[in-house]
Amino acid sequence: MSLGPFSLRVSLVAAAVLLAWIVAGALARRRKLEEPSAASGLLLDAVIAGFVAARLGYILQWWPEYRAAPLSMLALGDGGFAWWAGLPVAVLVLWWRSRKARAGLRLPALGGLAAGLLAWALVLHLGTALRQSVPPLPDLELETLAGEPQRLDAHLGRPIVVNLWATWCPPCRREMPVLAHAQQHWPEVAFLLVNQGDERHLVDDFLARSGLELRDVLLDPASRTMQASGARVLPTTLFFDAQGRLLDTHVGELSRAALADRLQRRYGLAPRQPRE
Repeated sequence: MSLGPFSLRVSLVAAAVLLAWIVAGALARRRKLEEPSAASGLLLDAVIAGFVAARLGYILQWWPEYRAAPLSMLALGDGGFAWWAGLPVAVLVLWWRSRKARAGLRLPALGGLAAGLLAWALVLHLGTALRQSVPPLPDLELETLAGEPQRLDAHLGRPIVVNLWATWCPPCRREMPVLAHAQQHWPEVAFLLVNQGDERHLVDDFLARSGLELRDVLLDPASRTMQASGARVLPTTLFFDAQGRLLDTHVGELSRAALADRLQRRYGLAPRQPRE
């Protein structure tokens, strides 16, 4: 199963926007405005402008990665939004649109925006708390493509990125070049590509057709890694520190920019200029 571009993060953002819209309308009705729905509409205009600005800001921030794969600019599910660009634009649009005759809509719209931001901040805090309670890197013995046993914890001592994938999963196949690129550019990180449920010959055939040079491809025919980590969809990418503690999770297809962003934020690794 795959969520495609609609990851859990995107769903939570949509829920926060819905809450902001409801609060703006409720505050407008409380102030007995003639058109309470206008406050919700004003808020949505500001939110849309903010999301566009946030996406453009993120693309500019990671321009070398997006320039190497232009279509990934459309992959909104990679979570690539720069709040520092989106929030000021949203506030400015709201303030500008609510001037003069529509000034009465300003406070309800700002209240809705504040409610949405607070909800999103609480979700982020909850996500951080949940990550601290999840199990560490699974203590599993898997197989290499050569049929040799290999433990996931054999790479402890350096950052570990575990990508859960399958040959039948289109987003998994699309993100393989991103992971191949990462293995070449960040050798200090162990990128483990753990196949879930496929037979060995299917994995061999896929890798032969892809023409990619991939290391540390492991076979997990019983999908034990998904069960141990609590992952529910493919692809899922798990970011562990050198001690095996989970730092971050990405559900859905990874873009070059999204992966480089997480490597920088979670491990302090500087972006690397893509080599074509």
